[in-house]
Parts: sequence; structure tokens; C-alpha cells
Amino acid sequence: MTEEQRPRPRRRGRRGGRGRRGKGRGAVVAAAPRIYTRGGDAGETGLIGGARVPKDDPRVEAYGAVDELNAHLGAARTAVRDRDLEELFDRLQSRLFDLGAELATPKAAQKTPSAITPAEVKVLEGVIDLYQETLAPLREFILPVGNELAAALHVARTVCRRAERRVVSLHRSEPLNPEILRYLNRLSDLLFVLARVANARATVPDVPWKRAATPAPAR
Repeated sequence: MTEEQRPRPRRRGRRGGRGRRGKGRGAVVAAAPRIYTRGGDAGETGLIGGARVPKDDPRVEAYGAVDELNAHLGAARTAVRDRDLEELFDRLQSRLFDLGAELATPKAAQKTPSAITPAEVKVLEGVIDLYQETLAPLREFILPVGNELAAALHVARTVCRRAERRVVSLHRSEPLNPEILRYLNRLSDLLFVLARVANARATVPDVPWKRAATPAPAR
């Protein structure tokens, strides 16, 4: 969940009602809530549950990185053309939204069970195995390149690793649901596999890493 998407208090209409009257007789149009609240102008933000923390708090860094990852998946999704991948992206982005909301909620304020369960981690492992079977075995490191979708997925993979590092930092000081760490770890593996799938379906070969030439010994 992003800072912009948190519920805002409803503004009252000029006549003291809940909105303003529309053109139709008796019609009432609810006033649109403002996207800005000015509450973060001093460098603080509100967590779910009401606590206020600095915007560079480890918890904010963690769910902010997950939000960034979700946005990168959204950008990659614009290049998806296959129905199976569209459905997979829909699930992944929804679970990342759940994960971000959980990170934005201190333990004392959590009232519902976590959506990130061992079963969700198993889902990722099953998808990895399914797509891995369609790919040629890797015998060397490959560069993060390929067609548009593959390149975008490689970027998302690196952002996923950063999100994982931020969550690990938070977990060290405030223990979290351990399935969150497992989920992000598996997700980065899945994004790597999906990048290869994207290249394979577009008949774009993986590009192997070429080591720098070893310099000749001095005489």
C-alpha cells in the first residue's frame, strides 16, 4: 500500500453536508478527497494504525522498496502478450500489495492474518519449476539483456533483491513474518526465470557472460 492510496478523511460540502448538489434534482455529488494532506511536509509519514515515523524509517524503506518493485512489474506488464503471464502478473502484483500493507503495519496494530503464507511461497516454487522445465539448462552466467519484457524483468529482479535487503534490515530490529523474506527470495528467482522465458518465447538467445582476458604474465 502506498502513501497516496491510504484512505483520506472525507471533505464536507460548503453547506455542511457530505458533498455538493449536482445538476439533477435532489442529486448529491460527493466531494472528491484530496490526494495531498500536507501531513508529510515535515518529513514524517503515518503507518497503518496511526503511528508517525520519519520517512527514512527502516519500515518505510522496506515497504517503499516493495512498492517500487510492484511499479516495475507494472511497467514490465505492458510488454506481456501471453495470457498465462498476464494472470501470473496479476497474482504477483496483488500479493506484493498485501505484503507492502503488512510491512506498513506495526505488529501491535496487525489485526488480520498475513496474506503471505507458506502456501504462497509454495505457489512461487511451483511456478518456477513449471517454467524452468521449458528452458534449456544454464551452464554459465548470462547477462541481464534480451527483448523488452526480459530486460524489464531483469530490472524488476534487481529491485526485488533490494527490497529483500531492506526487509532483512527491518527484520533484524523488528521481527517480521518470516514468510515475507522467503517470498521475496523466491520472487527474485522467479523473475530471473521469467526473463529467460520472455527471451525464449521471442526466440532471443541468452547472452553469456564473457570473462575479461587474463593478462599475459610479465617477463
